[in-house]
Parts: sequence; structure tokens; C-alpha cells
Amino acid sequence: MKNLWGDKRYYSLNYFLREKFGCKVYKISLDAGFSCPNRDGKISSGGCVFCSARGSGDFAGDRGYSISRQFNDIKTLMRKKWKEGKYIAYFQAYTNTYASASVLREKYEEALNHEGVVALAIATRPDCLGEEVLDLLEELSNRTYLWVELGLQTVSDETAKIINRGYSLEVFEQALENLRKRKIDVVVHSIFGLPKENREDMLKTVKYLSSKDIQGIKFHLLHLMKGTPLVDLYEREEFRFLEEEEYIDIICEAIGLLREDIVVHRLTGDSPRDLLIGPKWSLKKWEILNAIHSNLEEKGIYQGVYFPKE
Repeated sequence: MKNLWGDKRYYSLNYFLREKFGCKVYKISLDAGFSCPNRDGKISSGGCVFCSARGSGDFAGDRGYSISRQFNDIKTLMRKKWKEGKYIAYFQAYTNTYASASVLREKYEEALNHEGVVALAIATRPDCLGEEVLDLLEELSNRTYLWVELGLQTVSDETAKIINRGYSLEVFEQALENLRKRKIDVVVHSIFGLPKENREDMLKTVKYLSSKDIQGIKFHLLHLMKGTPLVDLYEREEFRFLEEEEYIDIICEAIGLLREDIVVHRLTGDSPRDLLIGPKWSLKKWEILNAIHSNLEEKGIYQGVYFPKE
């Protein structure tokens, strides 16, 4: 076995953070009270079809509280399970660069001021990264470790229209270029199981991202949640749920296609149990992760094994 990342056959986030900071590092998921141009009418009012009412921040803090209150509340809960460690302030819900640079600075600085915070993670859209925002991110990245998360989901502009993503692949590529010019790390979200996409379409997105200057990736399984526009597509039978074995198989091949230096931040997503319509098997998160690890070992797959060698 190729043993590059401890006990994993891929470059896990946990391994990366331990190597970088020398200790366990936890994410504190925050809701800074922002909106999204794909919800407030600037681009659309419906949002991405899979996105919940909390803007993908279902496990983040309560937006009714300050950043500090959210941070301390979540930190207290984490301390009950893990006594030691450092923290990443993760701006997760909605679009976390969708405000003026001065407002963003205030929110980010409030998070950074907490003891033990060693990094910032900022989830946003590639069409919400103007020059002033980029300048702010660059300044902060020179003071602390920072990465920006972009929700590409798919390389297909056709699928992007179906899911109401609201921007083209060209916009993503420009945002990626702008961030990397400033030496800011970029983590990209990809979703498997989107409407009209087959296995080859999903892997095409992985191959594309492996060829780009990205530093991390998050793999997600498409979840159908109550109250989302995706429910209508499902009821019209415009997509089906991936089977558990099918997803595990695709994930394993995707890992093999990834460049060795891309950090794998996530292998599957989470949805609140009370909102999830399907696939229900996705609730067995640890069983799925264990099955992925076993499958990688059985097939002799490790990250980068299928990536074209020069």
C-alpha cells in the first residue's frame, strides 16, 4: 500500500491540519447573517434547488446571536467531547462574502479574536468576490491560515441551469484565478447524483478539478430535503437517488482520479434527520465512511493512482 497519509489512502483534512498545526483542529460553524444573490432577487429568488432554508448552514450557529456568542456556545459543546485542540472559524451559512468589505472585516475579525482560532474558512459563491473583498481576504491570509470554499457542484453548465446555480463555469474559473493570484487556498464542492448526470458526468467534474489549481475538495451526495425546490424535480421523476453501493464505488474512483496534493475535506455530506427525504441510507455516515475505506483497500485504490502521470 502507498502510505502517504497515515492510516488513510487519501489526503484527509484531519491529516493535513495535524501536519500544519501539530494538534487536533476543529471547525466552529458560524452563521454571520448574510443572504445570497441567488435568493434575494439579484440573480434569482429560488436559490440552488438543493439548498435548505438555512443556506447550507443547518449545523451552524444561530444567526440571531453574535459571532462571539455562536463561537462560545459551540466551543463549549465541543469541549465536552474533546478537551484539547485549536479552532477554525468556519463561515458556513449562505454567501459569506456577500456584503461590503467593511462589514465582512468586522465579522471575520470578531471570529479571529477568539483564543485558539488558527484559521478562517469562508464559504461563498465565485460571483461574490469583487476586488475589495479579494483585497481583504488577501490581507487576512497574510495574518492567518485562510481558505475559501466555492460551490461549483458540477463542471456542466447544462446541469448548473437545472440546479439553478446562477453562474457559468467561466465565472468559477475567473474567481479561482483571482484567489490563486493572491495565494489564497481554494476548496471546491462537488455533488454526486445531480439531475441528468450519470457516473461519467460526475467523474468528469473530478477530472476537471484535478487539473485546476485547487487545494481542497468536498464530495457530497445529493440530499433531498423538505421545503427545497428539488422536491418538485423528484416528484416529476427527473432524478433518482444514488444507491449506497453506487455512491461508494464512484467516490473510490474519484479519489483515485484526484491529484495527490489536493486535501479531501469531506467524503459525504450531512442533512438534518428531520428534513431529509432521501436517500435515507445517507444517515449511516460512519458505516458509509468505513465502507469507503474498505472498498479502497479491497480495490487497491489510493489518491492519485488514476491521475495522469507526466
